Amino acid sequence: MPDWLPEFITLQLIVSVGVILVIIHLIAVGALYLVLLERKLSAWMQDRCGPNRVGPLGLLQPIADAIKLIVKEDFIPTRADRVLFILAPAFALIPALISFAIIPWAGTLQIGSETVEITVANVNIGVVYLVAITSLGVYGLALAGWSSNNKYSFFGGLRASAQMVSYEIPMGLAILTLILTAGTVRPDEMIEQQLQGQWFLIHQPIAALLFYICMLAETNRLPFDLAEAETELVGGFHTEYSSMKWVLFFLAEYGHMIVGSAFFTVLFLGGWSINPLWGLDLPMAGGIGMILLQFGIVMTKVFAMICLTMALRWTLPRFRYDQLMRLAWEGMIPTALLVLLVTSFVVFMGWLPMMWLASLITVFVIWLVRPLLPQQANPNRRLPLLGSRFSPKTHEALLSSPVEPRGVDD
Repeated sequence: MPDWLPEFITLQLIVSVGVILVIIHLIAVGALYLVLLERKLSAWMQDRCGPNRVGPLGLLQPIADAIKLIVKEDFIPTRADRVLFILAPAFALIPALISFAIIPWAGTLQIGSETVEITVANVNIGVVYLVAITSLGVYGLALAGWSSNNKYSFFGGLRASAQMVSYEIPMGLAILTLILTAGTVRPDEMIEQQLQGQWFLIHQPIAALLFYICMLAETNRLPFDLAEAETELVGGFHTEYSSMKWVLFFLAEYGHMIVGSAFFTVLFLGGWSINPLWGLDLPMAGGIGMILLQFGIVMTKVFAMICLTMALRWTLPRFRYDQLMRLAWEGMIPTALLVLLVTSFVVFMGWLPMMWLASLITVFVIWLVRPLLPQQANPNRRLPLLGSRFSPKTHEALLSSPVEPRGVDD
């Protein structure tokens, strides 16, 4: 660096600021075109054309939508808590814009005798920081529901809070199994271990599935969008919002989806690794060409995860609220505890290379034991009714023909 620059301006600081600018613009601009991608993807799945009128192939549709939302009336309910009503969208968006700080988007760049990391901050508690920051987004949803002074919005905020509390537990347990497997909480060291061995997706498939399901729940994506269920709560926590404040909630949703997909890529897909098994792979450090290649691989994996999330939205039906809670407390939390117990045993015995076999045994144990556990009564069961053709009372004589025979003339 030139001698006339202050000492605190280092090459790492310049690169970190550059990463901040690039990723924030990717989230802000990418969210607009992710909406277009989702509309196109749903159209392809439903054999429709999708948006194709504004610009070539509909590429200017997000710009038209943004202009429309900017000029719409910004309505605030009369009895709403005005301060919290205005701040709630920002509380939802800010965690999405600062949570990417610890994600390594590429390896170490070598510039002469200096090396810089392509990340904002490589802190020793990187994974813990990301989990803590992303969990703060629920405050924006809860405050939006409460400050609107609308019963539907309030129910949406309550659902978002209960959902966050429920799914934070299995997500934390799934991440804890990764920390035990890797022996570190630094994302760059996790990627380095996967470059030298196998992807953690192979070693911990159950933890990966649990984490992905919790990621869908944290971003309020189908089938976990009970906080804004249109068929029940009109629009949920954002029922009373309009114009740009309404846009901020969806920008936060797509921002969390981008960061969550990048987090999944780092934890389970090896970051910029191209070999899921063992053998040759990309290095941790390199020149500008290698860094661009690594960044492109990470973005490709993130894009694939986002497309999978969008496809699930148009494939799976929305859960009922009691099913949502049962899935977390009766299914995912016990499963995560079992995976954590098995991982702890494998790590204690020093059998980490055989972790994939332990995961397969865990799947078999779950399949074997699940039918033996106490089952809750089916809330969708048919109640026997006197005279019912489909669910009659026990030992009731069922008549399917007319009681009084009629002639041909009748």
